[in-house]
Amino acid sequence: MTDRVERHSPSKGAGSPDVWGVYDPPTGSAQFVVACPVTKRAALVDIVQDFDPQHYATGDKAIAQVKALVAREGLTVEWVLDTHPHADHLTASALLADHYDVPNGIGRRVSDIAELWREYYNLPNAFDVSKHYARLFADDDTFNIGNLPVKVMLSPGHTLGSITYVIGDDCALVHDTLMQPDRGTARCDFPGGSAAALWRSIQDILALGETTRLFVGHDYPDDTRSDPQWEATIADHLAQNIHVSSDADRDDWIATRESRDATLPLPDRMLAALQINLRAGNLPPAENDGHHYVKIPLNKF
Repeated sequence: MTDRVERHSPSKGAGSPDVWGVYDPPTGSAQFVVACPVTKRAALVDIVQDFDPQHYATGDKAIAQVKALVAREGLTVEWVLDTHPHADHLTASALLADHYDVPNGIGRRVSDIAELWREYYNLPNAFDVSKHYARLFADDDTFNIGNLPVKVMLSPGHTLGSITYVIGDDCALVHDTLMQPDRGTARCDFPGGSAAALWRSIQDILALGETTRLFVGHDYPDDTRSDPQWEATIADHLAQNIHVSSDADRDDWIATRESRDATLPLPDRMLAALQINLRAGNLPPAENDGHHYVKIPLNKF
């Protein structure tokens, strides 16, 4: 899969957002443009900044595609949002917030994630999240995208600071909690992760109402399904999700999730990505030669 697939999930009425998903093949990430159908005001969510882990080079192909979509659809961006600090790709949050001159946001408990990673990187004064994000959302915070109300749900498990954006009448961006029904659920073995917490978060999401469209943060096409997917209703998940359908058992799922996670390698971008994403996608400060450097801990993982 090499194509940057783009797909539109249309609004079903004034209280229902238009959602465009844009798939990033190198990372298996789904990025989202969410817009009020009445005002055409929009939020950009979990947008990728390109990163080549072989050459440690950044790029803007994914950013350019999202900018082109915004222009083509006549949207006015008013928010740039992240659901959590990603381990498998670099965020474009700060770059896009600067480009559109709008606030960016992420969950308040990302400050706790930053504290964990200061120790891993031995950078005690790094990662002041409040300097890089204009808004740090708490559980149950609300704001608007155009006329659409948005409610923030704290959804820990994959990370301790992950949040879900519940938008309008029938939409939730659930990041790396659920995968598509035929893929199950996301890993929760990163620092601060918890299978028990992820189970609780998923149950809260699945209680939002069966017609709610859930948009997940990743998909990994393979020989069984070559087309990337990122949208399903709660009814679809309750009926078909291979891990957490309506008859799933909590203790069995936790045991299975923890056993599976113990076999998974670190994402190949993770140790570079976290120290950039905790700066909202800004690179570490340039050194006296004008270049930026990341710090990679040895023998810690």
